[in-house]
Amino acid sequence: MERWRGLEDVPADWGRCVLTIGVFDGVHRGHAQLIGLAVELAAKRGVPAVLMTFDPHPMEVVRPGSHPAQLTTLTRRAELAEELGIDVFCVMPFTREFMKVTPDSYIHDILVGRLHVVDVVVGENFTFGKKALGTVDLLREASRKFGFGVEGLSLLAEDAVTFSSTYIRSCVDAGDVAAAAAALGRPHRVEGVVVHGDGRGRTIGYPTANVKPPMHAAIPADGVYAGWFTVLGAGPVTGTVTPGERCRAAISVGTNPTFSGRTRTVEAFVLDGDADLYGQHVAVDFVERVRGMETFASVDELVAQMDRDVVRTREVLAAG
Repeated sequence: MERWRGLEDVPADWGRCVLTIGVFDGVHRGHAQLIGLAVELAAKRGVPAVLMTFDPHPMEVVRPGSHPAQLTTLTRRAELAEELGIDVFCVMPFTREFMKVTPDSYIHDILVGRLHVVDVVVGENFTFGKKALGTVDLLREASRKFGFGVEGLSLLAEDAVTFSSTYIRSCVDAGDVAAAAAALGRPHRVEGVVVHGDGRGRTIGYPTANVKPPMHAAIPADGVYAGWFTVLGAGPVTGTVTPGERCRAAISVGTNPTFSGRTRTVEAFVLDGDADLYGQHVAVDFVERVRGMETFASVDELVAQMDRDVVRTREVLAAG
């Protein structure tokens, strides 16, 4: 899969393509439906399937400080898009200048003039251009003039739940990572670098990897979770954890109230491995919430509960 940063990376000899446009944060099941149709149409037309997304999130430019919690990093979005069959992952820098592009210029200069679209696949609620005045209906009007097709898909829904990034963020924020996974089509992932913590876990028999996520990452509500831990990339790692292979993990999110902690952390206890993980880029996949965060009267009570948490984590992950 090719990766472009802005229209400057479009090859001079670029031909026609099928394009799908959106933020695609989460690349959830609704997004997968859009991407799947774009890939299908591209195969029929014998042209590449291009996904256009934006960085930073448009809301951060439209209303600075309102950046929503991020379900997936750009790198993760690209990986998921490639798995779904996208040929080109195009990241458009969302600047104040780009925000002012009129819908007509957006269509004429970007979609037609630069990308040479033969089909455009978007959600039915898609808007674009200055003041979000561009709509799917406007795209359809322009398509008759410029000779490209438009597919505006309804939002995917199941059991009276409409899948959207906003819905998934609300699930994650509430700690309902199982519901988030159902909408995503996979567990919710938080990536980050393993940093030094207070070292207390090792002294009580539960050494944890203290994961520092990127700014704006969607972190589940405080509590203990069953999930998976994976070292991304090639390592090197000293110990029994193999880079690229997922490990069972009990994950704690919170401030460690038993020890009067104040800093909110994401800590993963790898069940069946021990390694020097400091400085590693890792992923934590949240499968199910085991319990909420509690304050214990003693370290012994905390350790006894952590023992039970590990047993429950093994049960959850063994069940699939």
